[in-house]
Amino acid sequence: MAVRFEKQESIGQIVLDRPPANSYDKAFMDELDAAIEEARRDDAVKAILLRSANEKFFSAGADVSVFAKSGLDEQNAFVTRANEAMNKFESTPKVVVAAINGHCLGGGLEMALCCDFRVAAEGSYRIGLPEVTLGLLPGTGGTQRLPRLIGRQKALDLMLRGTTLAPQDALAAGIVDEVVPAAELLEKALARVRAYAAGPTLAIGRIKQAVAQGLGMRLDEGLKLERQLLTELFKSEDAKEGVTAFVEKRKPSYKGR
Repeated sequence: MAVRFEKQESIGQIVLDRPPANSYDKAFMDELDAAIEEARRDDAVKAILLRSANEKFFSAGADVSVFAKSGLDEQNAFVTRANEAMNKFESTPKVVVAAINGHCLGGGLEMALCCDFRVAAEGSYRIGLPEVTLGLLPGTGGTQRLPRLIGRQKALDLMLRGTTLAPQDALAAGIVDEVVPAAELLEKALARVRAYAAGPTLAIGRIKQAVAQGLGMRLDEGLKLERQLLTELFKSEDAKEGVTAFVEKRKPSYKGR
């Protein structure tokens, strides 16, 4: 399998494993979609880690040979399928952390941008959206998510030039959230995932929803969404437990429901 799902206690791991570069085709995207669905449906999974089994690549993005040997309809269908699968990282009400261990380019970075946080290893590899060098544009969310993350001017310049960055430069630009020694990447990324998995995960998921959906709305619509999600939380066992524990001056015991 090119993508597999593994579960360790409350952490779901989605592992990319299509040598040599984790470049994706339709079959890869079908497996990615299935892995995300498994993680989001499993109530025992409280947070998700996306990582690569490849030593040198997180993902080099779309398999360019797919475009080279297919017609326009097939190309459009492929891009649509990739968008459908990747978007599920963003729409899943569980925190998703990407552990970037190697080259993270084009659709590989777009996949990571769908995650909530990105932890990168130190190294000489590159991170960026170089699609313009193929006469194309980032078509699985890059032109929309990168400007929202780091600002219009920086994102536009990077995409227009096809610039790729070293991990520390990606950190300075705001593309990744943390850069750690390569030997500690999995440990550090898992520590971040476990922190989100250990808290009131129902509230954590609703906060993610409010931010992810609300940023695309007018302020009044976003505030309405916020109130709706808060009303849902008021009805939850976790909210009752949190308030009761506060009054009783004890540590709350959250169940994620």
